[in-house]
Amino acid sequence: MRSVRTVACELPAQLVLSHDLSVPMRAALRYETDDPYAVRTVFHPPGQGRTVEWFFSRDMLAQALSEHTGQGDVHMWPAVDAGRAMVFVALRTPTGSALLGFPAQGVESFLRETWSAVPSGAESGRLDLDAELAQLLAGN
Repeated sequence: MRSVRTVACELPAQLVLSHDLSVPMRAALRYETDDPYAVRTVFHPPGQGRTVEWFFSRDMLAQALSEHTGQGDVHMWPAVDAGRAMVFVALRTPTGSALLGFPAQGVESFLRETWSAVPSGAESGRLDLDAELAQLLAGN
């Protein structure tokens, strides 16, 4: 059995409310080598006692550093805001939507750590498909 390595970081984020107004908030990014394609992101919206969790494709997050990407409920793109390189993430659910901004340097640093744990292109080697299938068939 392979050991599981976790890469985690907290990033400052901006919840964009309008063209002129955004609110700072925290976001925690987490990557685990036993789920090598996904980045778990937990947002801490201001003034709420709860968190919001989304899972992003690691490849999509990396692509967003240089170009617009996304599908369905998640879209990401790079931009410069007030002289800072940013990655913007648009999220949509049946009950609402949100636009968030992250410092591109923080995203890139986080991704570099994940690539050191599991290099890009080597993700499939981290999956144990037999164990996943057995778990599905067992009803767990």
